[in-house]
Amino acid sequence: MNTPKIAITAFSSISPLGNNADQVWEKYLDNNHCFTKQFLDQQETSVAALDAESKQIVVEIRESDIKYKFLDDSVLFALAASRKAIENAGWNSNDIFGINIGSSRGATDLFEKHYKEYLETGKAQTLASPTTTLGNISSWIAHDLQSAGPEISHSITCSTALHALLNGVAWLKSGMADKFLVGGSEAPLTDFTIGQMRALKIYSRMDQDIDLWPNLAFDFKKTQNTMILGEGAAVCCLEAGEKENAIAYVIGVGYATEILEHNISISAEADCFQKSMKMALKDIDLESVDAIVMHAPGTIKGDLTELRAIEKVFGSNSPLLTTNKWKIGHTFGASGMLSLELALLMLQNDIFIETPFSESKKQDKSIKRVLVNAVGFGGNAVSILIEKA
Repeated sequence: MNTPKIAITAFSSISPLGNNADQVWEKYLDNNHCFTKQFLDQQETSVAALDAESKQIVVEIRESDIKYKFLDDSVLFALAASRKAIENAGWNSNDIFGINIGSSRGATDLFEKHYKEYLETGKAQTLASPTTTLGNISSWIAHDLQSAGPEISHSITCSTALHALLNGVAWLKSGMADKFLVGGSEAPLTDFTIGQMRALKIYSRMDQDIDLWPNLAFDFKKTQNTMILGEGAAVCCLEAGEKENAIAYVIGVGYATEILEHNISISAEADCFQKSMKMALKDIDLESVDAIVMHAPGTIKGDLTELRAIEKVFGSNSPLLTTNKWKIGHTFGASGMLSLELALLMLQNDIFIETPFSESKKQDKSIKRVLVNAVGFGGNAVSILIEKA
């Protein structure tokens, strides 16, 4: 059976970088990070929140329909990104396309508010259940876009968005669909969520007034964990076959899961990443891979084990390595698709976007192929190889 090429025909995001592709490009080149301070859990906490323009877009969507007034930010973020993506792809309500947009934690803020109210009053609000279920995101996207295709939601922690892409590729290659909208959304900037990360001792304790870079993702000399949470959503439009409007093609996908030693474990050489990268790179000349966008959350172990996995797969001749979490934080379920955004920017502009504080190889050739990694708690790794259209 001939399997079709998988084209990425549009991409859209809403994040601390904004929601305009040109602005995103400019802001990536700007070495200033997107972190702000919020008063959470009785102290100032570094977070990566949406910029003012993006927040206004979310407010306008919420106020545009009485039904949207009661939705969680994670749904509204996804709505904003999805509307723009299908517009850029030229899809309309007559097109039949699938939707798979997941989230690590789902309706975080809304769930916490409803539960707090229940503890205080002993009663739950009428819409508490339908607005906090995991399928809530894709269902509302399907309603908003008037889609007639399948709608799927899932949570596979921080690799959620790239698992959505995996699923979209599977549907397209099977011939069960011609188009799929895939991605992830996350709105985790709440006291309780950040408190959980602090309890794991992985949240950054660096002071922005003193330290230039609060999140040292991809800095292998750091002596403390520096993960910071961010919020946002990112989606891309996938289509089967070669397309004139393709911005890139998915030419390899890989996935793997580790045997757990404990709830958040990952092996010293990230066996799951080794397996997922090897699967994505099957029959691919390793020297043809020009760059890797690492998961690199900013934790000591997370960053280092992924680097060791890359060295195991590529040997001494590894591609250019980078990440975006030093700038926009870790957006949990949306992070893999925002990493894909960085990969697409490098392909489209033929420039390597490096981290400003790390020692890395310099670009010496055109960037035509980029590998993107993501992994979640429990060692659920995904690797996606894309090629310039």
